[in-house]
Amino acid sequence: MAQSSIRKAIIPAGGMGTRFLPATKAQPKEMLPIIDTPAIQYIVEEAVKSGIESIVIVSGRHKRAIEDHFDKSYELEAELEARGNEELLKTVQSISRLADIYYVRQKEPLGLGHAVMCARRFIGNEPFAVLLGDDILKSDPPCLKQMIDIYEREQASVVAVMEVPWDQTHKYGIAAIEGGQRGGRITQLVEKPLPGQAPSNSAVVGRYVLHPAIFDLLEKASPGKAGEIQLTDSLQRLLEQQPLVAYPFDGMRYDVGDKLGFVQATIDFALEREDLSDAVRQFLRNKLK
Repeated sequence: MAQSSIRKAIIPAGGMGTRFLPATKAQPKEMLPIIDTPAIQYIVEEAVKSGIESIVIVSGRHKRAIEDHFDKSYELEAELEARGNEELLKTVQSISRLADIYYVRQKEPLGLGHAVMCARRFIGNEPFAVLLGDDILKSDPPCLKQMIDIYEREQASVVAVMEVPWDQTHKYGIAAIEGGQRGGRITQLVEKPLPGQAPSNSAVVGRYVLHPAIFDLLEKASPGKAGEIQLTDSLQRLLEQQPLVAYPFDGMRYDVGDKLGFVQATIDFALEREDLSDAVRQFLRNKLK
């Protein structure tokens, strides 16, 4: 099988996590666990399953715990080995072997577009993926793998979209799609349009496969919504130069940057685990009587 041209990915993780204060006062929001696994690990695992070899995490202040999580832990591994806990030892060792992971600091929280721009030197002149840490997407095959396949076939940048209620469009980047087809070419992108002004209800959901031409556009970009450098604005300019394809994600999405989404993910993931599902189901039955 031919090797994919998409070998690198960016995971922006520089946000302050204000929606989860006080839990995120001293802990990165990306390290909040869904059961026993940090949210960011699910994102990294999706990238690896999609064929990504190298990942750059764009972090900020007080995010050292992310680096420690994906690093080798000699003391912990030695302790687990001494106790004969082979299962946990293999689990811990596998985390540091997931992928080649690098880190770059976003010195100021200037928006998603700025975070992507911080990784330009790492990406170079290659097409690349972006996975947002707030979105856990579950599907088989992984969402990103399907998007990479589309990029290889169409030779065009790809953005994942999902239909959302019309009264929720102001929370997302919104894509207008040619002919209204869910998997067609994008004709317009608008960042968080005001109620009644959205060109469609197809919302961008945190996965991108992009041509490196986006970096020149980001470098020239002016602040947009909230005074930040918005990736959506530069994607709008990119589609004036080259095609941009919508991938209609068909699976389960959890916005774990939102409290309700975080709770939903925790419950659903617990119900899928053999060691927890029966007890959680019984608890929910009793609670909802």
